[in-house]
Amino acid sequence: MNIIERNIPAAMLSELQQAGIHPLLAQLYAARGVHSAAELDDALKHLLPPSGLMGIAAAARLLADAIASDRRLCIVADYDCDGATACAVAVRGLRLLGARHVDYLVPDRVVDGYGLTASIARRVKERGADMLITVDNGISSVEGVAQARALGMQVLVTDHHLPGPALPEAEALVNPNQPGCTFESKSMAGVGVMFYVLLALRAELRARGVFDQASQPRLEPLLPLVALGTVADVVRLDANNRRLVAQGLKRIRQGQMQPGVAALFDAAGRKSRVATTFDFGFALGPRINAAGRLADMTLGIECLLTDDRGRASELAHTLDAINRERRVIEGGMREQALLMVESLFDEGDEAPPAVSVFDPDFHEGVVGIVASRIKDKLHRPSFVFAASAAPGHEHELKGSGRSIPGFHLRDALDLVAKRHPGVLLRFGGHAMAAGCTIAEEHFEVFDQALAQVAKEWLDAATLTRRIETDGPLAPEYCDADLVDKLHQEVWGQGFAAPTFSEEVDVLSQRLVGEKHLSLKLRHRGQPVDGIWFGHTDPLPERVLIAFRLDVNEWRGERRVQFLLEGAQTNG
Repeated sequence: MNIIERNIPAAMLSELQQAGIHPLLAQLYAARGVHSAAELDDALKHLLPPSGLMGIAAAARLLADAIASDRRLCIVADYDCDGATACAVAVRGLRLLGARHVDYLVPDRVVDGYGLTASIARRVKERGADMLITVDNGISSVEGVAQARALGMQVLVTDHHLPGPALPEAEALVNPNQPGCTFESKSMAGVGVMFYVLLALRAELRARGVFDQASQPRLEPLLPLVALGTVADVVRLDANNRRLVAQGLKRIRQGQMQPGVAALFDAAGRKSRVATTFDFGFALGPRINAAGRLADMTLGIECLLTDDRGRASELAHTLDAINRERRVIEGGMREQALLMVESLFDEGDEAPPAVSVFDPDFHEGVVGIVASRIKDKLHRPSFVFAASAAPGHEHELKGSGRSIPGFHLRDALDLVAKRHPGVLLRFGGHAMAAGCTIAEEHFEVFDQALAQVAKEWLDAATLTRRIETDGPLAPEYCDADLVDKLHQEVWGQGFAAPTFSEEVDVLSQRLVGEKHLSLKLRHRGQPVDGIWFGHTDPLPERVLIAFRLDVNEWRGERRVQFLLEGAQTNG
């Protein structure tokens, strides 16, 4: 492991400090590429204009016409948190803007798989829909869109995933990653794309005289859902996404949120008045995702749609129970998968450049999480496969992969598909996460083919785990109130939470819960508590550590503690 300090451009740091930004925050922002204080203004007026999104004007006209004609709309969502929040935003927003008939359908992970299929299009038609609207999917659904239109439905595709070789022939297609779209924020989540479509629709309705500036419905109350889905989908938090998230967080902290969001905070034991992006990514998001992994994402969507606080609480606690079940299943799968991975190479040897594992007892709803755990442990692109439980597909394997910086997983799958035609039945995804379906008999071929691509693309430097940090922490910044201030900022993918690095003395260490290392440290001459979750190996008396800051409250006293992320011994 290498602990690397981020570069801090001096000119950017100076400009931020001169603008009156706290010295530590100025250092953190400069290291993350923020050039000026203006970039940190999260006011809604600074959002990129919807007009920059290719296809959004056509989408707004299509929806405005549908509302004027009192047509029946059906949202086809995805079964993850981004899909669930995007669906809730679409249903709530379209109703706010005058649509009287808005239904939704979410595919079943096991039976239907991902995206708008021909069979789902038929089910939507059976519900009496005149228009089908996809959220967080659809860019690759060429057959599904064709089937929907053949059945007489209009189709609006809203998505953010990378397109395949052919685009679906929908009436309108809104996706910042479609060819020819010059929209600056390519990293918007599916929920962000749908929110932008609603902004454009409202503007179209204003132009038609349905509303004026004073009487138009407010869409800002939807921002807590946009923020939750954006962070939970682990998209890059560029300036535009940070503004969307910041606005959502502000409303949540003020108590202005959907009953389901409030209920999820309660079920997770988190305080909404001090909500952070960490809550979205590690508390609320996993509880919604659990429904799509083990049960029915309708539970998650209904939780976000209901305005009945009692019903919201009931659904949130159901989601919490499903998430606890998910943890148990994941724990067993993770142990089994790690044993399988460790058998692939001798102790002391380097792990293969990429790893793939399959077990007939694995649950397909949890393979992505387990792949992430393997990737974190080995620092290798990792795929985990489970047998498909879909009727008629018993001999197929569904796999989910997670990658490391420098290895574009979807591009790697594309190369595997070209080198071994017929092995990949379906695949898609992003640079850091992707999924695919293969025949069980082709598992070994896939395993070797992915490892070969990784061998060609990855060098020793890329295969060495690196932790980028913000360097040493001045003693005066070991302050509980300042840590609270740091936590209130918008951190996430592509805008990493503050992580510091420094040599410390290890005064004492002990295991807690048999799997966490509790530490007493000396930092710059001052004692400080530390903990390294999921780590059991003892540390030397003096060591370079990478750590995040947290506040530990005990008997009314608030003290800063270090959360260790890694350690590097000299020599």
